[in-house]
Amino acid sequence: MTDSLVFLHTLLARALVAFAVVLGIWGTYGYFRHAQVSGGFRSSYLIMAGLTAVQGLAGLAVFALGHPPGGSKRREAVILAGAAWIVAIAYLRGISTG
Repeated sequence: MTDSLVFLHTLLARALVAFAVVLGIWGTYGYFRHAQVSGGFRSSYLIMAGLTAVQGLAGLAVFALGHPPGGSKRREAVILAGAAWIVAIAYLRGISTG
């Protein structure tokens, strides 16, 4: 049971990253065309946000069942550094825009 949950969590994580990349490309294309945000883009974004929450809960379940995140210490440091940069950029943008 836990092995299948780990496999499903890994597979959905990769699919979610691919979905986020597609949405990023779609949003960038719309931005450069000076187009308004379409209903399809908004609904896709909300689907991605919901799937991210489900993915987080699945990861929490995998962790609770005794499977800590895999990878080396270096990989963990790189991921945490990237997350820190994202948070810092969002924080500074929030300050600059009021």
